[in-house]
Amino acid sequence: MNYSLPRLVAVFAAVALTAAAADWPQFRGPQRTAISEETGLLRSWPADGPKMLWRADDLGHGYGSVAVVGDRAYIVANRGMDSENVTALSVADGSRIWSTEMGPVGKPDQEPPYASARSTPTVVGDVLYALSSNGDLVSIQTATGEILWRKSLLEDFAGQSGRWAYAESPLIDGDVLVVTPGGAEATIVALNRTTGETIWKSAVPGGEPAAFASAIPTLAADRKQYVQFLDQGIVGVDAITGEFLWRFNGTASGPANPPTPIVDGDFVYSSNARRFGGALVRISDGGTKAEQVYFSRTSPNTMGGQVLLDGVLYGTNQDGLVATEFSSGKVLWQSEGGPGSIQYVDGHFYVHWESSEVSLVEATPDAFREKGRFTPPNPPSATNGQPKLTWTYPVAANGRLYLRDLGTLWCYDVSAQ
Repeated sequence: MNYSLPRLVAVFAAVALTAAAADWPQFRGPQRTAISEETGLLRSWPADGPKMLWRADDLGHGYGSVAVVGDRAYIVANRGMDSENVTALSVADGSRIWSTEMGPVGKPDQEPPYASARSTPTVVGDVLYALSSNGDLVSIQTATGEILWRKSLLEDFAGQSGRWAYAESPLIDGDVLVVTPGGAEATIVALNRTTGETIWKSAVPGGEPAAFASAIPTLAADRKQYVQFLDQGIVGVDAITGEFLWRFNGTASGPANPPTPIVDGDFVYSSNARRFGGALVRISDGGTKAEQVYFSRTSPNTMGGQVLLDGVLYGTNQDGLVATEFSSGKVLWQSEGGPGSIQYVDGHFYVHWESSEVSLVEATPDAFREKGRFTPPNPPSATNGQPKLTWTYPVAANGRLYLRDLGTLWCYDVSAQ
């Protein structure tokens, strides 16, 4: 197996969103790998962190990340349980440009009480796509915030959301939008992204609920497919027809499965949040069979996602940031610090720890080398009896670092110039 950044770029070249090199137009970036090609950023941080440019408060509650395209940043947030919105902000000062309501929050009486907006918008050209926690899928004109078309995963596709409602960030693959209603009728669907019309419905055997991960495309065993983590396991479906291809249930145990699967050629890595573990499978037989290569409790496995670089998988487990061999699961190094979310950019990882701290860590398989750490000032307090944990993925785009925590967004200058 030969895992490298150039290979990853080649695999996704046909499906990556069209955007400037330093934009971050969707969840986990242009190719959904949490890898940025931006350069020219700080190699270390001062003791109190990089320079803060602005802070925006009272944006509405939410766990989703931020999409950044050009001079705007986009988030999904909710105010109370009756109004979940997409909001466009100016990257110059964090001021609000427009805010468009999608509908109510999904499963407001859920236990434990984490009812809130969860997804990240996807931006393609002058159109934005967003999914609310209640399954309201909207296409929005980025200039004005006008809704172009709308679908309900619950009503239009007899959808079945997971324990904590919908958390998926829509996938755009060329002219196709892929999303996961869950349930027996249309577990995964492909829509025409311009009109919202249905292209295919994939009724995955078992008809299980949607979970909390976001789908990713891959070419495995010479067959293009979409890989998604459902409530009871990870599955692959044919990208052209929606035909169900394979299933792997080995990482489905546990309360939640938010991490987007990591794909590389015929290999797919999946993990579950908190303490359970991660596994690598090999896809064969024309893309219809998944065989486990290994299962590891020490591999990256928390909800903050993973990054694959040159055959090494990076991410956090319950103890801290960890680097493992992708092919074997062998631990190369392990840090302290607990769970967190990561992004790779310019030779480093940005780690947004659940503790609210943020670290700059050198991206190397040799050892854990931290180049700076700080805590954004005066973070918001948790509400509704929720524990205060920071789950939002960091985003570095166009020389700036965006950090979200519930209803607050900070913007820092991380440019080396």
